[in-house]
Amino acid sequence: MSDTPKNPFEQMLQQAQEMAKAMNPGLENFSPKGFEALWPTMPKEVMEMMFGNTVNKDGLDAKTRLLLTLAGLTCQGAQADAAVRQTVRHALEAGARKQEIVETIGQMSVFAGIPAMTRALDLAQEVMGDNEDEDQ
Repeated sequence: MSDTPKNPFEQMLQQAQEMAKAMNPGLENFSPKGFEALWPTMPKEVMEMMFGNTVNKDGLDAKTRLLLTLAGLTCQGAQADAAVRQTVRHALEAGARKQEIVETIGQMSVFAGIPAMTRALDLAQEVMGDNEDEDQ
């Protein structure tokens, strides 16, 4: 038997892996999830200043804006794994409770469908599972 891929997609993946290994052996085991760790979670005060109601006193606070962002990402099918996880991390930092995050995602099942909701919940759980000591 041969190690040759059977379809063009498998061949493309194999070529990309070989190229990455040739350029930098460390890239062979690259994980996008590990890359996410390079982006720190902003402190709540910074989020309020940038996304909250600091400039617009009667506007939405950072927590509400982040829950809205999470709703939008869910409606898009929760296809942007890193964006969903990062938004959940920031929402928790901005004061959102796990229950509020779950309710936000659950509400989007009406608009985005059960598969999108389930995908978003799985991604959110990855983040919320890391924060077991947090408020439920």
